[in-house]
Amino acid sequence: MTGDIRANISNAEMLEKLYRKDRKSFRTSFEKLLPEIENTEAARFWKARFDYDNRTESRNSIVSSEIVKVILICIGTSLLIKIPDILQPGNSFNQVFYEKNTAIILFLGLTTYTLWFRGIKDLSKIVFTFFAFLVPAVYVNLLPSSHPSATVNLVYIHTSLLMWFVYGLVFTGYEYKDPVKRIGFIRYNGDLAIVYALIAVAGGILTIITIGLFETIGLKIGEFYMRNIVLTGAVAAPVVASYLIEKFPLLVSRTASLIALVFSPLVLITLIIFLVSIIVTGKDPYNDRDFLLVFNLMLLGVMAIIIFSVSETSIITNQRFSAVILLALSAVTVIIDLVALSAIFYRLREYGITPNRLSVLISNILVLGNLILILSDLFRINFRGSAFSKVEMTVSGYLPVYLIWIIIVTFGFPLIFGI
Repeated sequence: MTGDIRANISNAEMLEKLYRKDRKSFRTSFEKLLPEIENTEAARFWKARFDYDNRTESRNSIVSSEIVKVILICIGTSLLIKIPDILQPGNSFNQVFYEKNTAIILFLGLTTYTLWFRGIKDLSKIVFTFFAFLVPAVYVNLLPSSHPSATVNLVYIHTSLLMWFVYGLVFTGYEYKDPVKRIGFIRYNGDLAIVYALIAVAGGILTIITIGLFETIGLKIGEFYMRNIVLTGAVAAPVVASYLIEKFPLLVSRTASLIALVFSPLVLITLIIFLVSIIVTGKDPYNDRDFLLVFNLMLLGVMAIIIFSVSETSIITNQRFSAVILLALSAVTVIIDLVALSAIFYRLREYGITPNRLSVLISNILVLGNLILILSDLFRINFRGSAFSKVEMTVSGYLPVYLIWIIIVTFGFPLIFGI
């Protein structure tokens, strides 16, 4: 082959025929012959061609390696969530285990993905992250399982939020004091929620089709499918969503920005109608405990939407419209929070302090403080020409306040109120 290449170095057509006849041999012979013919036009052409092929093969190899890593992390999280079935096969659904551990396992998968794919190899950081998950996991699993008290249920909820903060610490590269990286983490969570929702919708459709198909042939696989496929898929899907965001960042960020632009006005209209409906229907959050609970959940949801919309609005062009909508949405949410707080104070005066009431009270006060700061920044943006980055820094700077309260509830409430 080497002699044929040398003899036909000026014959492009013949070189192509030789290459197609035996590509591997042609490439080996060409590389041996290169020092002798490197000044020819044909040699430069074929060298560029082979270099491009090498880069393509390298990229394909990297992608394959990444997919293998994603699969391994997904398998790891799936095995952790299946611990009850592995240790005690055939037992009934272990609801207590999932209440305690689902969020820990889910964020462990996301954190492991972040450590692996960002190439964090600092042993001290890895060990710290490991213990940041291990300590809460051991702690919540040592709490009473049968008939858990209100305090224990609060610990379950706030442990989930604590794990989110640990994930955020790793996501920011342990640079938790950098406000830009904090707001980047919030924005990433919005992207993650969108992609996860799309995966969940697709998975739901697949579940319905699969169970329906098997039922047509007399096999009822519903319970098996939910416990073994849906459950493991639910904790593994965030890792897959993270990988898709890494691979298609532009597509996802544009989708998130569009949703923030469209969704915020709809939420504002809904809230206004809701407030009017409360007055018309005479609903009473002061004496209706369930209504007050829904009221507070709605408040937290709207607060999350505001924070997400703030993080996304900074990267879109039509900021003026979004700033006006967010200002109105924040103002309406402040009103809702004040109503909720007045109802909580009323119930505290009438029925006394309980762990749930104190937790909801302080949480609402913290949310109100955050809302007032955001509202103040949005007022300056709309009427004094301040930059939108100011409200971003406010959102980012307030995160440690929430973290302190989460730690107090998680580890302090059991000491204060007992378990």
